[in-house]
Amino acid sequence: MSENLTSSVPPLTVRTVAGTTVVTPSGEIDLAVAVPLSTLLDSLTYGPHPDLVVDLTSVSFIDCSGLAALCRARRRIQARAGRLRLVTGSGSILRVVRAAGLGEVFEIQPCLSEVLPSPVAI
Repeated sequence: MSENLTSSVPPLTVRTVAGTTVVTPSGEIDLAVAVPLSTLLDSLTYGPHPDLVVDLTSVSFIDCSGLAALCRARRRIQARAGRLRLVTGSGSILRVVRAAGLGEVFEIQPCLSEVLPSPVAI
């Protein structure tokens, strides 16, 4: 299931792969985007044991409001015994995350294939 959400928010897709919800924003995550992104992440993390991946590989910039949205999602997921993973290979995104002291807080992988289950060979 893939859904393209449009409004003032940059392109964003949500899909489910083998029980894991993958959110893929693109462009910049600043205050204008962080609020609707946080609302979306809230809706995706309401149930027990949420398994969420935020794929940041198409994100060119993230500010403190974007990091706050990710931290809020992380707290909600932890409270529900779930799992949150971030995907980014971008040096600039990683520098911002680390400068905010969140490098050890989030589980971060360089590519999506490292966090999603491999397809079963038939």
